[in-house]
Amino acid sequence: MSTRIVVVGSGTAGARLAQRLPVTLLGEEPHAPYNRVLLADVLAGRYASEVIALPELREPMRRGVRAVRIDRAARVVECADGTTVGYDRLVLATGSNPVLPPLRGLRGFRLPVGVHPFRTLDDCLELRALVRPGVRAVVIGGGLLGVSAARALAALGAEVVLTQQGERLMERQLDAQASALLRDHVEALGVEVHTECRVSGLRQADGAVTAVELADGFVLDAQVVVLACGVRPRVGLAQDAGLDVAKGIVVDDELRTSDPYIHAIGDCAEHAGRVYGLAGPALEQADALADLLRAEAEALPPGPRSTDARTPEPLSAEDGTPVTAGPGDRTPETLRADARTPQTPRPDGQAPEAPRPEPAPRPAYTGTRALTRLTLGGPVALDLAAFGEATPLPGDEVVQLTDATRRAYRKVVVRGDRLVGGVLLGDLAAVGTLARAWEGDEALPDDAPLLHLLTHDGGS
Repeated sequence: MSTRIVVVGSGTAGARLAQRLPVTLLGEEPHAPYNRVLLADVLAGRYASEVIALPELREPMRRGVRAVRIDRAARVVECADGTTVGYDRLVLATGSNPVLPPLRGLRGFRLPVGVHPFRTLDDCLELRALVRPGVRAVVIGGGLLGVSAARALAALGAEVVLTQQGERLMERQLDAQASALLRDHVEALGVEVHTECRVSGLRQADGAVTAVELADGFVLDAQVVVLACGVRPRVGLAQDAGLDVAKGIVVDDELRTSDPYIHAIGDCAEHAGRVYGLAGPALEQADALADLLRAEAEALPPGPRSTDARTPEPLSAEDGTPVTAGPGDRTPETLRADARTPQTPRPDGQAPEAPRPEPAPRPAYTGTRALTRLTLGGPVALDLAAFGEATPLPGDEVVQLTDATRRAYRKVVVRGDRLVGGVLLGDLAAVGTLARAWEGDEALPDDAPLLHLLTHDGGS
């Protein structure tokens, strides 16, 4: 019998793993897996919801199924509909929840009519049904998600106000100059932008939102309010099961939790103290885990399967042939240890058995260097990309080019002989070469002027 891999969560990470391996995928949403990055384009009407569906999975998924409990001793996942699913390896890809700010008039889990987070396809479709030309909409949060939502609402003809508590838009990714250019672009789309502006409460009438109250006493009329205040790793299932949790579910380089039979990937996982919350790292983690589980299956020789409940069952081989447990029902960890143990001479004086070959290096996840990209539509589209540290430290070298006519801005930060960050708006021709240099963490050529980093060919 092949290993039963159960994946909880059908977002970017869970769906990617289900494309690579035969798994039982439990998805809480009723929809087939979709690309969350394109939700703003669905809201704006640029794409139909079916267009953002992800590639087909290897096995049919169970839709509308919410996992509520993990029985680690029995290796069973219990679901809200009363069903149970047994596993040999469990992968938590539970994603993240939208942060609901502590506002007056916003208590409990029931939101006033017209108030929506912007996280799921259902959120997107509900907002699209509410918004029509002339509707007054307020977006709370000026990060990547809030800017995307404001642009999409403006494209639908809404009168949009974007509020940001910080000093500038997308302050986590952009420097002051790039953020100012972004603000100019958003305002040109008809969006009213307020920075250094703290929202304190919501006004309601008959259960529906009517206005947003600011801390300085100013009131913004609103028929629709979008909460884009960030996300928080969804770790409740893991916490209740007794797994180690910090900001996210703590995993090692094999994306394994404190339970050796449970892994975590995507927005819910915390690796080396970092929770990414981006699509790129989620995909890389899913790919790394697929490679690791497959390599583990291929490393196990055939033999009778163990009945010891503590021994994980092996995976199916690539061709679907079951791979079963090895001699003496040893675990993969034992087999790897045996392969590293040197052979000692035999007591009868005969030559020792030939040493076993060193096992091939096991696949591992060592982290992701994540690049943020965003395209804002409108009469004149704006593309932006940001990576690494856009704010220099003392001693760093900074190269930047500004083209006011083309509304383009490019900047890179170099520390020693390494590219450590950059921002590009309007003209992304050099982003591919810059991203490769940054992701590879390789020394920059000594004979190339730093200005070449910002040319269209990236200095190549």
